[in-house]
Amino acid sequence: MTNILNQSVLNVKGIGQETSLALQEMGLTKIIDLLEHLPYRYEDYRLKDLADVKHEERVTVEGKVHSEPSLMYFGKKRSKLTTRILVERYLISAVFFNQPYVKSKLTLGADVTITGKWDQHRQTITVSEVKVGEVDRKQDLKPLYHTKGEVTTKALQRYIANAFYQYENDIIDNFPLSLRERYKLLSKRDTLRFLHFPKNFDDVKHARRRMVYEEFLLFQLKMQALRKYERENSAGHPHQYQEDRLQEFIDNLPFALTNAQQRVVEEIATDLKSPYRMNRLLQGDVGSGKTVVAAIALYSSYLSGYQGALMVPTEILAEQHSEGLRNLLEPFGVKVALLTSSVKGKQRRQILEDLSNGEIDLLIGTHALIQEEVNFHKLGLVITDEQHRFGVEQRRVLREKGESPDVLFMTATPIPRTLAITAFGEMDVSVINELPAGRKQIETYWVKHNMLDRVIGFIDKELRKGRQAYVICPLIEESEHLDVQNAIDVHGMLTHTFLEKYRVGLMHGKLPAEEKEQVMRLFSSNEAQVLVSTTVVEVGVNVPNATIMVIYDAERFGLSQLHQLRGRVGRGADQSYCILLADPKSETGKERMRIMTETNDGFVLSEKDLELRGPGDFFGRKQSGVPEFKVADMIHDYRALEVARQDAVQLIQSKVFWEGQDYKYLREMIETSGAMNGEKLD
Repeated sequence: MTNILNQSVLNVKGIGQETSLALQEMGLTKIIDLLEHLPYRYEDYRLKDLADVKHEERVTVEGKVHSEPSLMYFGKKRSKLTTRILVERYLISAVFFNQPYVKSKLTLGADVTITGKWDQHRQTITVSEVKVGEVDRKQDLKPLYHTKGEVTTKALQRYIANAFYQYENDIIDNFPLSLRERYKLLSKRDTLRFLHFPKNFDDVKHARRRMVYEEFLLFQLKMQALRKYERENSAGHPHQYQEDRLQEFIDNLPFALTNAQQRVVEEIATDLKSPYRMNRLLQGDVGSGKTVVAAIALYSSYLSGYQGALMVPTEILAEQHSEGLRNLLEPFGVKVALLTSSVKGKQRRQILEDLSNGEIDLLIGTHALIQEEVNFHKLGLVITDEQHRFGVEQRRVLREKGESPDVLFMTATPIPRTLAITAFGEMDVSVINELPAGRKQIETYWVKHNMLDRVIGFIDKELRKGRQAYVICPLIEESEHLDVQNAIDVHGMLTHTFLEKYRVGLMHGKLPAEEKEQVMRLFSSNEAQVLVSTTVVEVGVNVPNATIMVIYDAERFGLSQLHQLRGRVGRGADQSYCILLADPKSETGKERMRIMTETNDGFVLSEKDLELRGPGDFFGRKQSGVPEFKVADMIHDYRALEVARQDAVQLIQSKVFWEGQDYKYLREMIETSGAMNGEKLD
């Protein structure tokens, strides 16, 4: 763009001092800001044949007034005006609510164009807009813009139109000509013209195509530049160890590795041996065996003379990992310690001293690991489990506890490919997409709350076989605002139902750590047969004897969270079941329940979850690293995202990109982002 477009909006016809201040409130201070303030959708005023219009669809039709309008009043300000209109071969009713002034215009035989909601059953349009006489049909698509404060949509459209027609010859396209020609992309000027003033949907489609590719390519170039920087500027420490000792460890595991685990172990081993620091994301569905892969990586680091750190989001998960990894690693000489906020006093001081002296080989813990007084002697490998639950800053602090340690992020929340290459594009990604042999599929059923008695009967039947059950509730205590079952009430009900037959435990996030540990110990040892809990058991609880997972008000959970909860069962040799108690009122809620009963594949579910919830809320909160694009949609435009990523990888690696004049604009955009200096994009 030339400097002219960086001038104040005051240079645009019709914009004075007062208007410029109102536009400033919207972040529109320069001419280019106006030009690039794009519509969020378009109102469609194209004429349609009523035979093709669906019930309750918005429609625009032309016709002639066929009857005298009838006007009725309800109170002082409410009214209903009805008339008959002949639209081609259809004689339909048109209803105008609270528009009595229209009556005088609707003379018999008058030409009218009406827009409104079509009632197919009553052959009626409830009219929201009406025009009498001939209508200029040059622009059947009307752009709608986000506005703020005193700026109206109509005024904003006028300012944008004035800006465009005053300065369209100053719109220079800096996007590489080679890429525009390769993909037959519109020029920047035509792209903005078609987005603001489309003649038809083809105009919008071609303009969107240019914008989508440009947005995706710029983002992916920044990600690849960051990846290049981190690779070249974070010299790692090549791990050197005796292969036969590592193989002996693998051979002594209580089970054989799956093909997927073997593949991922090889990928990690290659990273550990390389002179570059590992920056890898390990995805694995619930129960796929990520912990064993982590154990092999940690043992490799130990054999190379380095310490390891494993950071997890909850104390329960930390304790679980501590117990499991001790069993696997301590027989081979690895000293494992656990550090959480519950570890205090003399015990804590001893752990910190042993850690800094190098007497502890592996430290497992929660956020406690990133506190200032935690110092490692020689940290070589950092593993973060359920990594999306930690902020970028927390992960960075742990990484900086050592000198360029290798980093492995793990998640049991399968991340859709589109999201993985956008949010985690600077990482290498490994996937364990195979479950251990002998695992039975969990049978999942969706039932309404009125079948609760049958569900309790089924739980009783499984408990009589010596099995155990989880019952999950969305809330801890009763809420005035939400009509959902809560853990305390359900615990009371089940305790009363089972009386002396079975013991029912209660677990939630507000319990002190010691009580949580006690409840889980009772459930793990089968001293409690039923565990009523909130989603605190979503990760890190492994009770192979539990075969039933009942989830109250299941429609309140996202698909990924439901899948995580379901993964708490099915860990033993017996058939397991997941029962979704739900009476969803929305179509999205019903769709979630249907999808859950149809597949156990976490990656399929993650794609569906992304479609239903959108990228920003996929992890249950706004996730750092997930960009928000002006036009592009990573779900619907995923093919363009893949193409842009492939192009970005090739460009960043090519000499032409770094030296060619055609790519100057893209290089400047990357430099501005800070990616070439290793700055994160979030």
